[in-house]
Amino acid sequence: MGPLVDKIQFDRVNGFIERGARQGQLLTGGQKKEGKGFFVEPTVFTNVAPDAEIYTQEIFGPVSVLNSFKTEEEVLKKANDVEYGLMAGVFTQDINKALRVASDFDSGMVGVNCVSLTFLNAPFGGSKQSGLGRECGRAALQAFTEPKTIMVNMTY
Repeated sequence: MGPLVDKIQFDRVNGFIERGARQGQLLTGGQKKEGKGFFVEPTVFTNVAPDAEIYTQEIFGPVSVLNSFKTEEEVLKKANDVEYGLMAGVFTQDINKALRVASDFDSGMVGVNCVSLTFLNAPFGGSKQSGLGRECGRAALQAFTEPKTIMVNMTY
């Protein structure tokens, strides 16, 4: 795991972690790494309320919330009831369930048995407050072009 981009983001992520300790149970991580660079230990919280800051905000650091659910409907409601939708993930060995749940996530990208994979030939981008177009692939190329129609009538 590499360092965060700069001290501002390092301090921001550590602020989420410090406040997160009051919003849920720290399962692992949460320590600042000493030395050169802005390294933050991967951190996981459990038993986090759906209105907690670490649950509702995009942290852009190695911080995760691990909550349980009983039904697909419950997990989809929890996942979709936030204002961001960059990426979601569904983990299962049942491909039919994976595709059904993936299609119901309100997210720009969904990984099946993975998250945070990107490919230069596939669109990258989110929905809701996480989205403003797509990067990579044909979608990005189209975003940077302006279509023009030229009609020619040579029968005059």
